[in-house]
Amino acid sequence: MNTTEGQPVAQPESFEFRPENLERARAHIAKYPPGRQASAVLPLLDLAQRQMGGWVPRAAMDYVAGLLGMAPIRVYEVATFYTMFNLRPVGKYLLQACTTTPCWLRGSDDVVAACERKLGIAMGGTTEDGLFTLVEVECLGACVNAPILQVNDDFYEDLDGPATEALLDAFRAGSPPPPGSVIGRHGSAPIKGKTTLMDTLGIAATGGGIDNAR
Repeated sequence: MNTTEGQPVAQPESFEFRPENLERARAHIAKYPPGRQASAVLPLLDLAQRQMGGWVPRAAMDYVAGLLGMAPIRVYEVATFYTMFNLRPVGKYLLQACTTTPCWLRGSDDVVAACERKLGIAMGGTTEDGLFTLVEVECLGACVNAPILQVNDDFYEDLDGPATEALLDAFRAGSPPPPGSVIGRHGSAPIKGKTTLMDTLGIAATGGGIDNAR
């Protein structure tokens, strides 16, 4: 049975940072002046989420509140406001499919359909083996290389249906490809190649300086 957002979540009874994460947490807290330690709530929640394998249980929110001297409700408010925090367990690979206008115009429907078909889950679901969770997100800020699928911390760009299926196969095989454009685009360069600055006219042949000759 696939895990979905509508099912209850088993919450751990307690949480505390491992020693290395506690050291990182204290380093974050030290960045802020006395009395302003609550400003570290975002990085501490991120640390907790990573330690938990991708989600933030209530016990972790309470623990962060205690470290920062905050009322627990204030930490709950932050964790429920920012979509970067997951309030239920997710798969090893969290697939965040952007469907905002630029990605939609470039074929995000095909990316989503490929994920659902290949994995046998609907949006918001997790595969039975716990490898993949699929969620829909707003703009990921890489519109030039749309459509985008964010997998954990990495962007995979310029996708279509077949490329998405190949990407999922690679993750399932334990050999994820390097992040970035799946069509080999350099950065956000035009797909069809350079369209401006095609020559070096005006640049002196010797010394590389600008030739001001008329």
